[in-house]
Amino acid sequence: MVLADLGRKITAALHSLSKATVINEEVLNSMLKEICAALLEADVNIRLVKQLRENVRSSIDFEEMAGGLNKRRMIQSAVFKELIKLVDPGVKPYQPVKGQANVIMFVGLQGSGKTTTCTKLAYHYQKRNWKSALVCADTFRAGAYDQVKQNCTKARIPFYGSYTEIDPAVIAQDGVDMFKREGFEMIIVDTSGRHKQEESLFEEMLAVSNAVQPDNIIFVMDATIGQACEAQAKAFKEKVDIGSVIITKLDGHAKGGGALSAVAATSSPIIFIGTGEHIDDLEPFKTKPFVSKLLGMGDIEGLIDKVNELKLDDNEELIEKIKHGQFTIRDMYEQFQNIMKMGPFSQIMGMLPGFSQDLLVKGGEQASMARVKRMMTIMDSMSDGELDNKDVSKLFTKQPSRIVRVAQGAGVMEAEVKELLTHYTKFSAVVKKMGGVKGLFKMGDMSRNVNPSQMAKLNNQMAKMIDPRMLQMMGGVGGLQNMMRQLQQGAAGGLGGLGNLMGGFGGKDK
Repeated sequence: MVLADLGRKITAALHSLSKATVINEEVLNSMLKEICAALLEADVNIRLVKQLRENVRSSIDFEEMAGGLNKRRMIQSAVFKELIKLVDPGVKPYQPVKGQANVIMFVGLQGSGKTTTCTKLAYHYQKRNWKSALVCADTFRAGAYDQVKQNCTKARIPFYGSYTEIDPAVIAQDGVDMFKREGFEMIIVDTSGRHKQEESLFEEMLAVSNAVQPDNIIFVMDATIGQACEAQAKAFKEKVDIGSVIITKLDGHAKGGGALSAVAATSSPIIFIGTGEHIDDLEPFKTKPFVSKLLGMGDIEGLIDKVNELKLDDNEELIEKIKHGQFTIRDMYEQFQNIMKMGPFSQIMGMLPGFSQDLLVKGGEQASMARVKRMMTIMDSMSDGELDNKDVSKLFTKQPSRIVRVAQGAGVMEAEVKELLTHYTKFSAVVKKMGGVKGLFKMGDMSRNVNPSQMAKLNNQMAKMIDPRMLQMMGGVGGLQNMMRQLQQGAAGGLGGLGNLMGGFGGKDK
């Protein structure tokens, strides 16, 4: 993601505290200098950067600090709080109400990705069983209605628009009234944009707003225009009551900091960020998890949401198998399918504590996904008896002809089949260990439920499976243990699925 570079630089600056033998004014100033330079480079407004520096400095008083206080932690905490202030105006966004019509109006400049984002938001709610619809009130841009029609048809979202009516307020009102009568819960109105802010654009926005009386007006902000975002957002805010903001194009090469910091200046909270061109590349924005992920501290809450979306917790059969130390090739196949559903690898890895968001760059991500698909192709060539065999490795060792048959069926080398079996054997061994750890699947504090020596053995086993570079970024075995504790506290039932997620990355390529 575009802000990964900023996150890496701030994290590096905070790590300088760990290297310092004595934490004093000089160390603090040096760290703040690095952080401020990173923020300015990311296009954050200089006034806001100066304010952040002053606030951190004023909150840290070395003379008044008690001797036993952890100075490093206090400084890191102060920086974290100030980074949150940068992107959080402290205003609660509008919350749509299920079971009633919520009219959402989109505004923004032309080219900001407004129409695409309308479809993404409608799809986001439709996936969560809301009745969503889209009204195209953009009569300025040629082809706007055709784009809405194409997007909505592909996503199976009902839409309304007109080729003949030229008054956008009339189209908007007719569309909203129609969808209200039909009992739609999320009615999204797309409006015209311009190449630059013009009086005619603002007059049209007001006319549409007065016609449909929206519950929430969303300003779509293009991250690529940098610090110009602030002036644009303020101009729109003065004309219509912007309730929230969606930032688009955060997946490109733009610096992004200008857009994020402009939001706090206009007192409108960010509700979503666009992270790609696909219809599901829209992430709900939560300030603390976002800053936490930016600093490589993970987003456990987001990861648990992903797990809950897949309903991994409902897979009681798998949890029972793990409790009894059983895990077949078929189980591994099903978990690979879950990995594919969870979304881009880099996005998931960014949610894990200790992993930087850009750990898996686009090329690496595609290679990892291709590797999982290749493994699934090999498993597709196996018979039911092989997929469900509790000791499949022994079966293939005793009868090597099976390896030849599977390799030919999948169109791969025999060495790749053997590699898959090696990964399975390693992970199966960990599953057996997990099954023997009493209290691992109980809700509550893992440190109380689980015998420490058993947990240490399990962590060491897990550590052997993970690529050493990844393990190092997680903070070694201790970091892995901390991550497992957080995951277990958040979603005890989902631990099996998440453990298998780690299995998808386990081991080095041979």
